[in-house]
Amino acid sequence: MNDTATVYAVTDPATGDTLATFPTITDDELRGAVDTADQTHAGWSRTSTVADRAALLHRVAELYRERRDDLAATIVREMAKPIDQAVGEVDFCADIYDYYADHAEEFLADQPIVLADGSEGSAFIRKSSIGVLLGIMPWNFPAYQIARFAGPNLVIGNTVLLKHAPQCPESALAIEAIFHDAGFPVGAYTNVFATNDQVADVIADPRVQGVSLTGSARAGAAVAEIAGRNLTKVVLELGGSDPFILLSTDDLDAVVESAVATRLEGNGQVCNAAKRFLVADHLYDDFLAKFTAAMAAVAPTDPTTPGAELGPLSSPAAADRLAAQLDSAREQGATVVTGGERQGNAFTPTVLTGVTPDNDAYREEFFGPVAAVYRVEDEDAAITIANDTPYGLGSYLFTTDAEQALRVADRIEAGMVYVNIVGADSPELPFGGVKASGFGRELGPLGADEFVNKKLIRIGG
Repeated sequence: MNDTATVYAVTDPATGDTLATFPTITDDELRGAVDTADQTHAGWSRTSTVADRAALLHRVAELYRERRDDLAATIVREMAKPIDQAVGEVDFCADIYDYYADHAEEFLADQPIVLADGSEGSAFIRKSSIGVLLGIMPWNFPAYQIARFAGPNLVIGNTVLLKHAPQCPESALAIEAIFHDAGFPVGAYTNVFATNDQVADVIADPRVQGVSLTGSARAGAAVAEIAGRNLTKVVLELGGSDPFILLSTDDLDAVVESAVATRLEGNGQVCNAAKRFLVADHLYDDFLAKFTAAMAAVAPTDPTTPGAELGPLSSPAAADRLAAQLDSAREQGATVVTGGERQGNAFTPTVLTGVTPDNDAYREEFFGPVAAVYRVEDEDAAITIANDTPYGLGSYLFTTDAEQALRVADRIEAGMVYVNIVGADSPELPFGGVKASGFGRELGPLGADEFVNKKLIRIGG
C-alpha cells in the first residue's frame, strides 16, 4: 500500500519551487530489487574476496573525487548547504571509502580465541556478511550519510538497498551511478525511491537482515518497531542536543570561534553540532558578549557562493518549524540576545538566554542556527544540565585541566566527547549515541562490526 505523501523531488530551499520530480518505485520493481540484492549476495558476495571488494571501494573513492564539483553542486541545490561545506562533504566521503578499503583485511581477519587451561585444539571468530541491508538516509548530509553505511557493509560483502530522503533524489541517483561505474555488480548497491509503506514491507521481508536509519526519533521508533517484530537488526542515529561545556580556557577568542563554527555548520542542521552552551560563571559574561557579536556578524547569503557561511534552511517546512520553536521559546520566557529574524527560509544566527527547565526549548533540538547559552556555577552544575536532555549523541568540553577533562568526559551521558576541539570527525572515529539519540555505531572499526556474522569456529585437538 503506497504512501501518497512521499514525493521525490528537488525543491529550491530558498523559494520552495519544485525543480524536478521523480516517480516512486512500483511494488513489482521493489520486489525485483530485493530479489536481485538477495541473489547478488548469494553469488558475488560469497565468491568475491575481501581484496576484490576493497579494490572496488577504492574505485568509488576515485570517482567521488573526479565528480566532486557536480556532487557538491547537487547537494547545494537540494538542501542549500554552503558550497565549501558541500565540497568538504564529498571529499570526506572519498576518505571514508578509502579507509574501509585500506583496512578491510584487518577488520575481517580471523580473531583467535585463547582457550581455557586444559582445553585441546583451537578456536577463532570468522566474520562474514549477513545478507541484504536497507539504509534509510536523511537530507542534511546527502553523501556522507551513505558513505558511512555503504562503505563498510559493501566491503564486508553485504548488499545494500538505499532509500534516500525524498528531497535528495539527484544525489541518490548520482551516488548509485558511482557504485555501478566503479564496477560493483547489479544488486550490490541499489537506490530505491520507496514510499514509507513500501519501506515497512521491505523491513518485514525475511531476506532483509539489517536496517540502518539516520533521522528523527519518531522515524527511528517506527522503524525499530517493525524491525523488532521481524527480528531484524537495527542501527539508529536519531539526532541530538549536544552540550558545549566551557570550564576554563587560555584563549577565549579561539573557543568562541569553535562555538560559532559548530553551531552554524550545515546552516545549523547537523545532528551532532553543539546546540547548548554551558559556560562557567567566571567566563560567562565575556563569552556571551563575544559569542553574540560573532554570531551576529554572520548573515545568510547565497549558498552557491564560495566562502558562504550560512544559507537558508533545507525547506520551507523546516523554516516553519524553527519559527514556531522560536516563537514558543520567547512566549515561555527565553530572551533573544541576537538574531531570530526570518528572511525567507533563512534565519539570522540566534542566541538565546534564560531558557529554563519549564520552557519547551530546554529539551528540544533546534535544527537551525539557534544557540542557547547557560551560566553554570561549576563542573557539577554543567554536567547536570548537559545530561538533562532526552538525547545523548555528542558533546564538547573545553578546559585547561587535563584531569578535569577526563573526569567530566566520564560523566557526560553521550556517545562521543570531543575535548578542546570541534569539527574533528574522521573515518577512523566511531559515530553514534545513547538514550534517544539511538544505538549502534558507524565509522571506525566499530562501523564494520554491526552487520556481520561473528561465527565461532571451534576445532578439537
